[in-house]
Amino acid sequence: MEVLYEDNHIIVVNKAAGELVQADPTGDYPLVEMVRDYIRETCHKPGNVFVGSPHRLDRPTWGLVVMTRTTKGLVRMTELFRERRIHKTYWAIVCNRPPHDEGELTHYLVNMKPNNKTYAYPTPRPGAAKAVLRYRLLASGERYHLLEVDLLTGRKHQIRTQLAVTGCPIKGDLKYGAPRSNGDGSISLQAHRIQFEHPVSHKFIDITAPLPPDPLWHTLAEIARQNGLTNEPNEPQLAL
Repeated sequence: MEVLYEDNHIIVVNKAAGELVQADPTGDYPLVEMVRDYIRETCHKPGNVFVGSPHRLDRPTWGLVVMTRTTKGLVRMTELFRERRIHKTYWAIVCNRPPHDEGELTHYLVNMKPNNKTYAYPTPRPGAAKAVLRYRLLASGERYHLLEVDLLTGRKHQIRTQLAVTGCPIKGDLKYGAPRSNGDGSISLQAHRIQFEHPVSHKFIDITAPLPPDPLWHTLAEIARQNGLTNEPNEPQLAL
C-alpha cells in the first residue's frame, strides 16, 4: 500500500491490482484494514481506529482510493461521490484501437449476480441503468492502445463493459473478452487521477498515481507525451 496524501480527515492510497478495498467472503486482508494498521503504527494509536470507505475499486484494477479518518470526512466524501463532484480519470490499455480517436459511449447496463458480470445494451430495458463515458486515445503501440476515460456515470464494471462491447476489451480482462490474462492476474485499468474540493478544508486536491510496474504502461505513456497528448509527470503528482 502506497500513501499519496493524508491529513486529519482523509487519506488517499494507491491500490495495487489484486488488493481488496473492503472485506469479502474470501477472507483476504483488505485495503481498509491495511490503512487502519498504517494509522495505528504511524500515529501510535492502540485499539480501534476509524477508517471509512466512501467508494470502491474493482479488485483486479490499479489506482487511487480515497478513505477517511473521521466520520465527518466519511459523510462529506460520500456526499461528494453521490453528487458526482469528484472528477476521476482512468487510464486503460485495450486490445484493439477504438473506432474513433475520441468519443462518448452510452449504454444501458444490467448486472447479473450469479456470475457477477455486467451486460451492456444499446437501448433502455427494464432494470437497466444508463451508463455514459467519454474516452480519448492517448497512444498506440503495435498491439495495444492507451485510452483516457472520464466517467459521466458510476456503474458496476462500467468501463470494462462499455469498452468491451465497443470491441476494445481491456488487456488481461478475460471476463470481458480479452484473449489472454496478464501474468500477475491484473487487468490493465487504473484509477489514474482524482480531483475534488476537500470536504472539510475546502482546498483543491489533485492527485495523480504512479503508473503500474508493467513496462507497457510506461512505453505507451511515453508515446503519449511525445505526441503532446498528455503532460503527465513520470512521478506521482500532488497539487494542493
